[in-house]
Amino acid sequence: MHPPPPGPLGDCLRDWEELQQDFHGIQETHRLYRLKLEELTKLQNSCTSSITRQKKRLQELALVLRKCKPSLPSEAEEAARELENQIKERQGLFFDMEAYLPKKNGLYLSLVLGNVNVTLLSKQAKFAYKDEYEKFKLYLTIILILISFTCRFLLNSRVTDAAFNFLLVWYYCTLTIRESILINNGSRWARAGPRPQGGGAPLELPCKVGGSGGAMAEKQGVLAPSHCSPASCPPSPDPGAEGTGVTAAPSRRIKGWWVFHHYVSTFLSGVMLTWPDGLMYQKFRNQFLSFSMYQSFVQFLQYYYQSGCLYRLRALGERHTMDLTVEGFQSWMWRGLTFLLPFLFFGHFWQLFNALTLFNLARDPECKEWQVLMCGFPFLLLFLGNFFTTLRVVHQKFHNQLHGSKKE
Repeated sequence: MHPPPPGPLGDCLRDWEELQQDFHGIQETHRLYRLKLEELTKLQNSCTSSITRQKKRLQELALVLRKCKPSLPSEAEEAARELENQIKERQGLFFDMEAYLPKKNGLYLSLVLGNVNVTLLSKQAKFAYKDEYEKFKLYLTIILILISFTCRFLLNSRVTDAAFNFLLVWYYCTLTIRESILINNGSRWARAGPRPQGGGAPLELPCKVGGSGGAMAEKQGVLAPSHCSPASCPPSPDPGAEGTGVTAAPSRRIKGWWVFHHYVSTFLSGVMLTWPDGLMYQKFRNQFLSFSMYQSFVQFLQYYYQSGCLYRLRALGERHTMDLTVEGFQSWMWRGLTFLLPFLFFGHFWQLFNALTLFNLARDPECKEWQVLMCGFPFLLLFLGNFFTTLRVVHQKFHNQLHGSKKE
């Protein structure tokens, strides 16, 4: 090859030669990456099919065990109970394994995102996404407090009210998508009992930083407050006894009311957004905005104290590392967070008061807007779901404590 000519052209040719050498290295690295990616895909498929077969056999084994258990002699009952516990523990381990394997999206994610793989394959990526989700709720809580306060005391404009309700609609839509992705990656709001022993290497706990009142937050993967909507604040039932040493079967995770209330809240916020300004709207406006501020305050309280409580329980092995803060009351909060119950119940009954107010407005001869009733029914539904779910958790804890004291 001829020596490069002097001047700027020669410098460009020398740079090109260096880039060529680097490019060959990049090509080789990319080739190896694609080979490893194909190997990874094969391993994922193999692991997924093996877990599916094992879970099917475990279900069959558990069914046979339940059928034969009543006829077992008394000396064999202990062995049967031990086998049941091992089956439950194995199901919990499979749940943790599946969190690192690609899985088919649920109906909601399929409708919103299509058939896109949303499984995060590393601990760091899962923690980073969970951390971002919790911060998202925290920041929106603060923003909604400020906006609701501004609308309630400083501005009386349908435009600012519409902006507030539009923010709620966007927030709930985003929240449901993020929660669905977290479900696919092993997050949970309800888990009975502590993490199974020997269930693989747990995710490393992040550093903690102190807070006033003994509350602790996490420096990484920080647990933020639940969302502060004027719409809902339910708990997720967690009736399992703590300290059993056994993880319950993964219980289909965030299902039922815990998911459904977010869609109800989205609908409610959307109806509020379309409610035109008028006499009926002005009669309910201040009550709604006051409720929004109170609900936001309660959510912030829950964040502040749940973050420290969750950290301590995870350090003791009693909560999963991907567990999230919640908007209601769960059994793991029984020790140290029962002072939140009056705030929660007051918020639940405020939802009932909102529903009754709207029903009374709907009976007014001057009421022409369909939004009045369409907001009343969701508020009533949210009250019923939130109140009875919280009541179920409290009743279950009292029942477990009473049952435990009788055994002693």
